[in-house]
Amino acid sequence: MKHWKTLAAVGLITAAVSAPAFAADISGAGATFPYPIYAKWADAYKKETGNGLNYQSIGSGGGIKQIKAKTVTFGASDAPLPGKELDESGLAQFPMVMGGIVPVVNLDGVNPGDLVLDGPTLAKIFSGDIKTWDDPAIKKLNPNAKLTSQAIAIVHRSDGSGTTFNFTYYLSDVSADWKSKVGTNTAVQWPVGIGAKGNEGVANNVANTKGSIGYVEYAYAKQNKLTFTKMVNKGGKTVAPTMAAFQAAAANADWSSQPGFGVILANQPGDQSWPMTAATWILVYKQPQDAAATSEALKFFAWAYKNGAKAAEELDYVPMPAKVVGDVEKMWKADIKDGSGKPIF
Repeated sequence: MKHWKTLAAVGLITAAVSAPAFAADISGAGATFPYPIYAKWADAYKKETGNGLNYQSIGSGGGIKQIKAKTVTFGASDAPLPGKELDESGLAQFPMVMGGIVPVVNLDGVNPGDLVLDGPTLAKIFSGDIKTWDDPAIKKLNPNAKLTSQAIAIVHRSDGSGTTFNFTYYLSDVSADWKSKVGTNTAVQWPVGIGAKGNEGVANNVANTKGSIGYVEYAYAKQNKLTFTKMVNKGGKTVAPTMAAFQAAAANADWSSQPGFGVILANQPGDQSWPMTAATWILVYKQPQDAAATSEALKFFAWAYKNGAKAAEELDYVPMPAKVVGDVEKMWKADIKDGSGKPIF
């Protein structure tokens, strides 16, 4: 636990000096959403193989920029690139793991799961239309809670973020007003609030600001002992952010229906589904400049698919289904090649 918190504080997984020379070439950057599990996988992979991983947790927008600039071997994003952009960039994309985005609050006397929110109310909070915690809309959802007139302090991401993409995708899906005025993107013009960098920054700001609300990947809420809320899902059921609820949302996903497996899991049907479930993707070049480095990266991802499920579940991430892994590895063999046209994986 202490090891993870140290990693999270610097936002970087580094390859040890004693690792083989090629280990430093397993370099990546991007999404903060999967950072806790990538850190855990990297630690186990280093112990098992001696090979290190250098991953910069800088946000999905930064990860996309770095892979397109070819300064890293792989990029990581919670906002999938559309097929046209993948084709134009010469990139292959595949999902690595799934998890849940949760609202987190800092309210005296309110424990994790005490407070219930629904999508329209959440959209009104983040749009600034609901300004205090005793607003009638919040009280209606929480008739037994002791809510005061304390002002709501909004904390949102300041960087280009796949977590923001999925969060605003959900808000746009449940609120026509949000969709028309703010919309969906990795970075939006927030109507109110203060910005913080990364899931780490939002978690830290909420932890230190009374009356605040933010949104983070569930592992950050859990590791930092933040107070998460329950949510009313598309089926009208009140659900808590749990592994089972994330799995329920992902159960009916048709991964082959979108280029690069780019399926959005927000607001899925089902009584048990967590409404803000999301996947996170890896981006590599189909014909990389450094085929050896990409080969090492794919070996790491293949190892994580095969051996990383238990570690993922311990942090309440959802491993990719075996069929999806099989389809991904077929894609690697068919599409990712060296300069001579030979498959890298």
